[in-house]
Amino acid sequence: MRNVMRRAMTFTFLLLQSPPPLPISPSPPLFSLSSSAALLSSSTQRFFNPSQGSRLRSASLRALCTKSIVPNMQDSGSPLSYLTQREAAEIDETLMGPLGFSVDQLMELAGLSVAASIAEVYKPEEYSRVLAICGPGNNGGDGLVAARHLHHFGYKPSICYPKRTAKSLYAGLVTQLESLSVPFVSVDDLPEDLSKDFDVIVDAMFGFSFHGAPRLPFDDLIRRLMSLQNYEQTLQKHPVIVSVDIPSGWHVEEGDHEGAGIKPDMLVSLTAPKLCAKRFCGPHHFLGGRFVPPSVSEKYKLELPSYPGTSMCVRIGRPPKVDISAMRVNYVSPELLEEKVETDPTVQFRKWFDEAVAAGLRETNAMALCTANKDKKPSSRMVLLKGFDENGFVWFTNYESKKGSELSENPCAALLFYWESLNRQVRIEGPVERIPESESENYFHSRPRGSQIGAIVSKQSSVVPGRHVLYDEYQELTKKYSDGSVIPKPKNWGGFRLKPNLFEFWQGQPSRLHDRLQYSLQDVNGDPAWKVHRLAP
Repeated sequence: MRNVMRRAMTFTFLLLQSPPPLPISPSPPLFSLSSSAALLSSSTQRFFNPSQGSRLRSASLRALCTKSIVPNMQDSGSPLSYLTQREAAEIDETLMGPLGFSVDQLMELAGLSVAASIAEVYKPEEYSRVLAICGPGNNGGDGLVAARHLHHFGYKPSICYPKRTAKSLYAGLVTQLESLSVPFVSVDDLPEDLSKDFDVIVDAMFGFSFHGAPRLPFDDLIRRLMSLQNYEQTLQKHPVIVSVDIPSGWHVEEGDHEGAGIKPDMLVSLTAPKLCAKRFCGPHHFLGGRFVPPSVSEKYKLELPSYPGTSMCVRIGRPPKVDISAMRVNYVSPELLEEKVETDPTVQFRKWFDEAVAAGLRETNAMALCTANKDKKPSSRMVLLKGFDENGFVWFTNYESKKGSELSENPCAALLFYWESLNRQVRIEGPVERIPESESENYFHSRPRGSQIGAIVSKQSSVVPGRHVLYDEYQELTKKYSDGSVIPKPKNWGGFRLKPNLFEFWQGQPSRLHDRLQYSLQDVNGDPAWKVHRLAP
């Protein structure tokens, strides 16, 4: 990325390397547009000039360099754009020229994309120790920014930045990290075996491929990363490698064609994947850099996946196959002790519910409702809690739906709340009854008018010939009540209330020694009273 300055940085970095026997085009520039244009011209000559001894003029490479849209081998057939080095340089020059982006803006967005991609897969609870190995160019800057964001995401990053760039942009990034007490580690102080001290290693050394071995210290760092791949043949957990834009040591277009380079577990392509990404075989390929305007996409006919919601990254291709039996989380939570919970389980539920709301959980009131018919055949579904107090827990539905019919036949149910980020569950059991019609009427008319019309349209759980039937009736009723008149509540729609006789509060703990406190309603001297018992996890 950020070609306008990176190419000049590239020539500085080349001084650190042995002269490559095969000429390559420099990486994207990082200085001015005018110098970038001149460098682009010279690099083009160097890339294709036979007097330079280049062997990159083969028919296969020419074919790669002239096609920016190729079938996505990591996806399910959707087209995906792969950029040549020249196309990537032109896009960055456009971004930083007429489109007005600055180097630090693009670097910030790129680093945030890398951090977001890591957080998407490698959670800080299990992968907290991060080592960012940063080179002297813009990929190194991306790594520094990513480390800062990872710190704020709850990770514990360390930085190895052996060849610092004497420019205010990079000095500022270093200052920002130092102000957060993020440690900088020299190459000499790094352990020979990186697997002992780190869970994630961010490869941000450089973003272009070259032939010939780099000089110290980068040759040694690459060797250490490659040695980690030996752990794949053992049961020992090894650090995952996350490469920024291009795995260090790969050719920007041919990739790891000799098969002896770094094999990252995750590749975070920036702006668009480069041609070398076609050779990436790791389980996680993400796209970052959510800043490409439509004019650039149209000019270069970019075919890229859409970013979901407000995310700064998007997965390319299918998620990897996983061993379901090996999927587990080691919970870390405060202890749930009998002497510290409320004596009234409804009050304890209110406390936990309020904490879940304060934590910003999405749909805190979502709950699994489990019912059974007269033949004791169970069924479950997610519904929304719409109120609770000492009288019970209330939700609304169509009385003629499957759950409504089952509750008429067998008026008992179980509720389950699961608040994942807090490592908490709450189970509630008890008999169920319909709430008064007046309460259902009041709640119905408090809903958005669209939801009121939807309740009329949906004969819940019945078979419909197609979505168009629902949509057409919805449109018809919308027009009918467009004057703002009262929408009548269907007679078969209303609320249920579960009157609890059992609560269980579950708090996840390490090594599966979870806390389970059960409140059961018992008779004490002729009066109902709640009794708390601890259950084995």
